[in-house]
Amino acid sequence: MNFRTLLFFVILVPIMFFGLSFALFMNMVDRTGDSFHRLAAWWGRFSARLFSIDIEVVGRENYDADKNYLVLSNHAGMADIPLLLGSMDLNLRFVAKEELGKIPIFGWSMKQAGYVLIRRGQNREALKSLLAASEVLKKGKSVHIFPEGTRSATGELLPFKRGAFLVAQKGGTPVLPVTIVGSNLITPKKSLKINGGKIKLVIAPPLEPSSFRNVEELMETTSSIIRNNLEKYRLN
Repeated sequence: MNFRTLLFFVILVPIMFFGLSFALFMNMVDRTGDSFHRLAAWWGRFSARLFSIDIEVVGRENYDADKNYLVLSNHAGMADIPLLLGSMDLNLRFVAKEELGKIPIFGWSMKQAGYVLIRRGQNREALKSLLAASEVLKKGKSVHIFPEGTRSATGELLPFKRGAFLVAQKGGTPVLPVTIVGSNLITPKKSLKINGGKIKLVIAPPLEPSSFRNVEELMETTSSIIRNNLEKYRLN
């Protein structure tokens, strides 16, 4: 634990509590969840300023804010979600583990806002819950998935799981590969420390699922793009 961790508990947690309470009301008025998203994006930008995290976005020109995408990125830190929400100009919903939906206020707000809560595992029910994300895509929202399925402790890219690419195939929207560089140093895995520093979000041109012969080819191409950008920008 350090001073920034103290700020998290003293400042950010109370703001999150009151913000989520307000979000429950907003979600009843605005059933689309768009108002919740705007509040979440503000929270992401506020978190970055509070913890002295500088975010550089590379490739912003590679997507259209008026369109929707399946956003796929690597996952190396707890800060990834708020930083993505605050830095990308997309009406974004996240795929999250089912257990988060059971947290009072927090989980209720996520469900009402259209976030996709999935069962973990490799069985049919887990895949069925994941494929619910394709229905969100069809409604014109962007959806984010971490295809590694868990955080990387070292920042190195972990093997991708196939499920995210089945969502891409069924949802019919372009895949937007995003590489997050440096977040493992901001919020190290298995640590309560929060560090300041710089994170880069590298946004690659979108990929059309219909341009690939199968799910495996789309998965390999996406993984290669994210891995190559991770290696390229980590050195700069």
